[in-house]
Amino acid sequence: MRMLHRQTPAWALAAVLTAGAAAAAPSAFADDAPSGRSVFTGKVDPKDPGLKLERGKTLAPPKVLDIKSIVGDESGEEQRQDTNTDVKFQLQAEILFGKDSAELNPAANDRIRTIADEIKKQNAHQVQVFGFTDNLGTHEHGMELSKQRADAVQKELSKALGSDVRYEIRGYAEDAPIASNDTEEGRKQNRRVEVSFPRAN
Repeated sequence: MRMLHRQTPAWALAAVLTAGAAAAAPSAFADDAPSGRSVFTGKVDPKDPGLKLERGKTLAPPKVLDIKSIVGDESGEEQRQDTNTDVKFQLQAEILFGKDSAELNPAANDRIRTIADEIKKQNAHQVQVFGFTDNLGTHEHGMELSKQRADAVQKELSKALGSDVRYEIRGYAEDAPIASNDTEEGRKQNRRVEVSFPRAN
């Protein structure tokens, strides 16, 4: 985006995002992006110098991209991600469990019920519950603990959701970090449980 002229209006930036990549770089807008009508109603001038296209390159056809919205609390302990197709809740392990434990603490139940309420709201019948740890300890222990934590969250969800929901439950240990395991702050982010499910159409 730095290549856009500083005076380019916001609508032009949106147009560039939805208009597609230069033909030389189709991978930037892969075919898995959902197609649909653009919200931009103006026209993009492919010769506009503000676009900074390389000589001989043209814009790809317009495409509507999946938008991701991420909302979290100030402490970073909870996060919700919304896309056009899915909802994912990410909870740090410390707010759900004691150290090296898979037993839910009393405060965890309210948080899990909030997620269950959203699953009901979205009328989702397929839910993924994935557990993750940091890289401390053995990989085997991390696999066991992360799966036990995912199981504990699933069992609490099932109390509120009943038998109409099918679950995919996995433990990944340290295999899918979202931060560096070189610092305690990073390890804290990696110790987490994620609950994801489809959005209502």
